[in-house]
Amino acid sequence: MVDGETYLGAIDLRHYLNPFLLEGGGHIGYSIRPSARRSGLATWALGAVLPTTPALGLDRVLLTCDDGNVGSARTIESNGGVLEDVRNTEIGVKRRYWIVLDDAGYSHSLIAATRTVAS
Repeated sequence: MVDGETYLGAIDLRHYLNPFLLEGGGHIGYSIRPSARRSGLATWALGAVLPTTPALGLDRVLLTCDDGNVGSARTIESNGGVLEDVRNTEIGVKRRYWIVLDDAGYSHSLIAATRTVAS
């Protein structure tokens, strides 16, 4: 992710999970440079990547973040992430979230929340 020639961050979509990624890395990883944090960039980027996942045969994706990373947890939750657990991994204590997707790559939990608010 860039703004002109300024590097802001990156997002990675992994097509499958090996044992290490299943435990602590997940399908999607992102990083935002410190000066670009708290701007909604990570939330936007994650929302932009999710619709690409059905083409890879994924109907749900795993995302993880450090247990103390409140900003990343909010980013994942705002895109429909549902906390499965918090566990010790070889790379530290990780919060593990799943986002269940429909055929267009939209989160089922976000669709349900939108219907609840609209009712």
